[in-house]
Amino acid sequence: MTRAEVTHFIEALALANPEPESELTYLDPYTLLVAVVLSAQATDLSVNKATAGLFAEAPDPASMVRLGEEGVARHVRTIGLWRAKARNVVALSAQLIALHGGRVPSDRAALEALPGVGRKTANVVLNVAFGESAMAVDTHIFRLGNRTGLAPGKTPRQVEDRLVERIPSERLRASHHWLILHGRYVCKARTPECWRCVGRAWCRYPDKRDLPPG
Repeated sequence: MTRAEVTHFIEALALANPEPESELTYLDPYTLLVAVVLSAQATDLSVNKATAGLFAEAPDPASMVRLGEEGVARHVRTIGLWRAKARNVVALSAQLIALHGGRVPSDRAALEALPGVGRKTANVVLNVAFGESAMAVDTHIFRLGNRTGLAPGKTPRQVEDRLVERIPSERLRASHHWLILHGRYVCKARTPECWRCVGRAWCRYPDKRDLPPG
């Protein structure tokens, strides 16, 4: 897409969903961080089901450390990679207490130094919890950036950098949510639902679908 087409595409998403929000359930920056760590290779719905009980029992780093790896595992064993995630949640909670007074840092380097936290997770926390215009590229946004021509790239970082460069700065923070939701519910992996895409006019995907299958 040209820069003008990118702007039109984003504005179409904005018009369709003026106040986008994360679909993860959280109480504060800490529970958001834990939910995002748990969401790797898992659906938001499955994470929300797991964290309902987890956050009721351990809503802060100190109580999470007291709960321990086995206690966390008891809540999250229904989601993928649950054993490693339980270990990381307890470890990052202990590190928050030791290094940050039990508070989630608003600094990217400090976030990425936490166990189980990579660039994508840090970007989500910076965007949602701290209001920064960070672009977290998950599988949906990576697919969308390449399929539509919005921000082609061979790696998530390439797509991220191009999105940050091409999306109008005043729309960048909300675009994180617009693009995830659009990729999750419309521009799906196996069967993109082009017939109901509000950005269809500017999309460069060559095999657009005019009607639902069947």
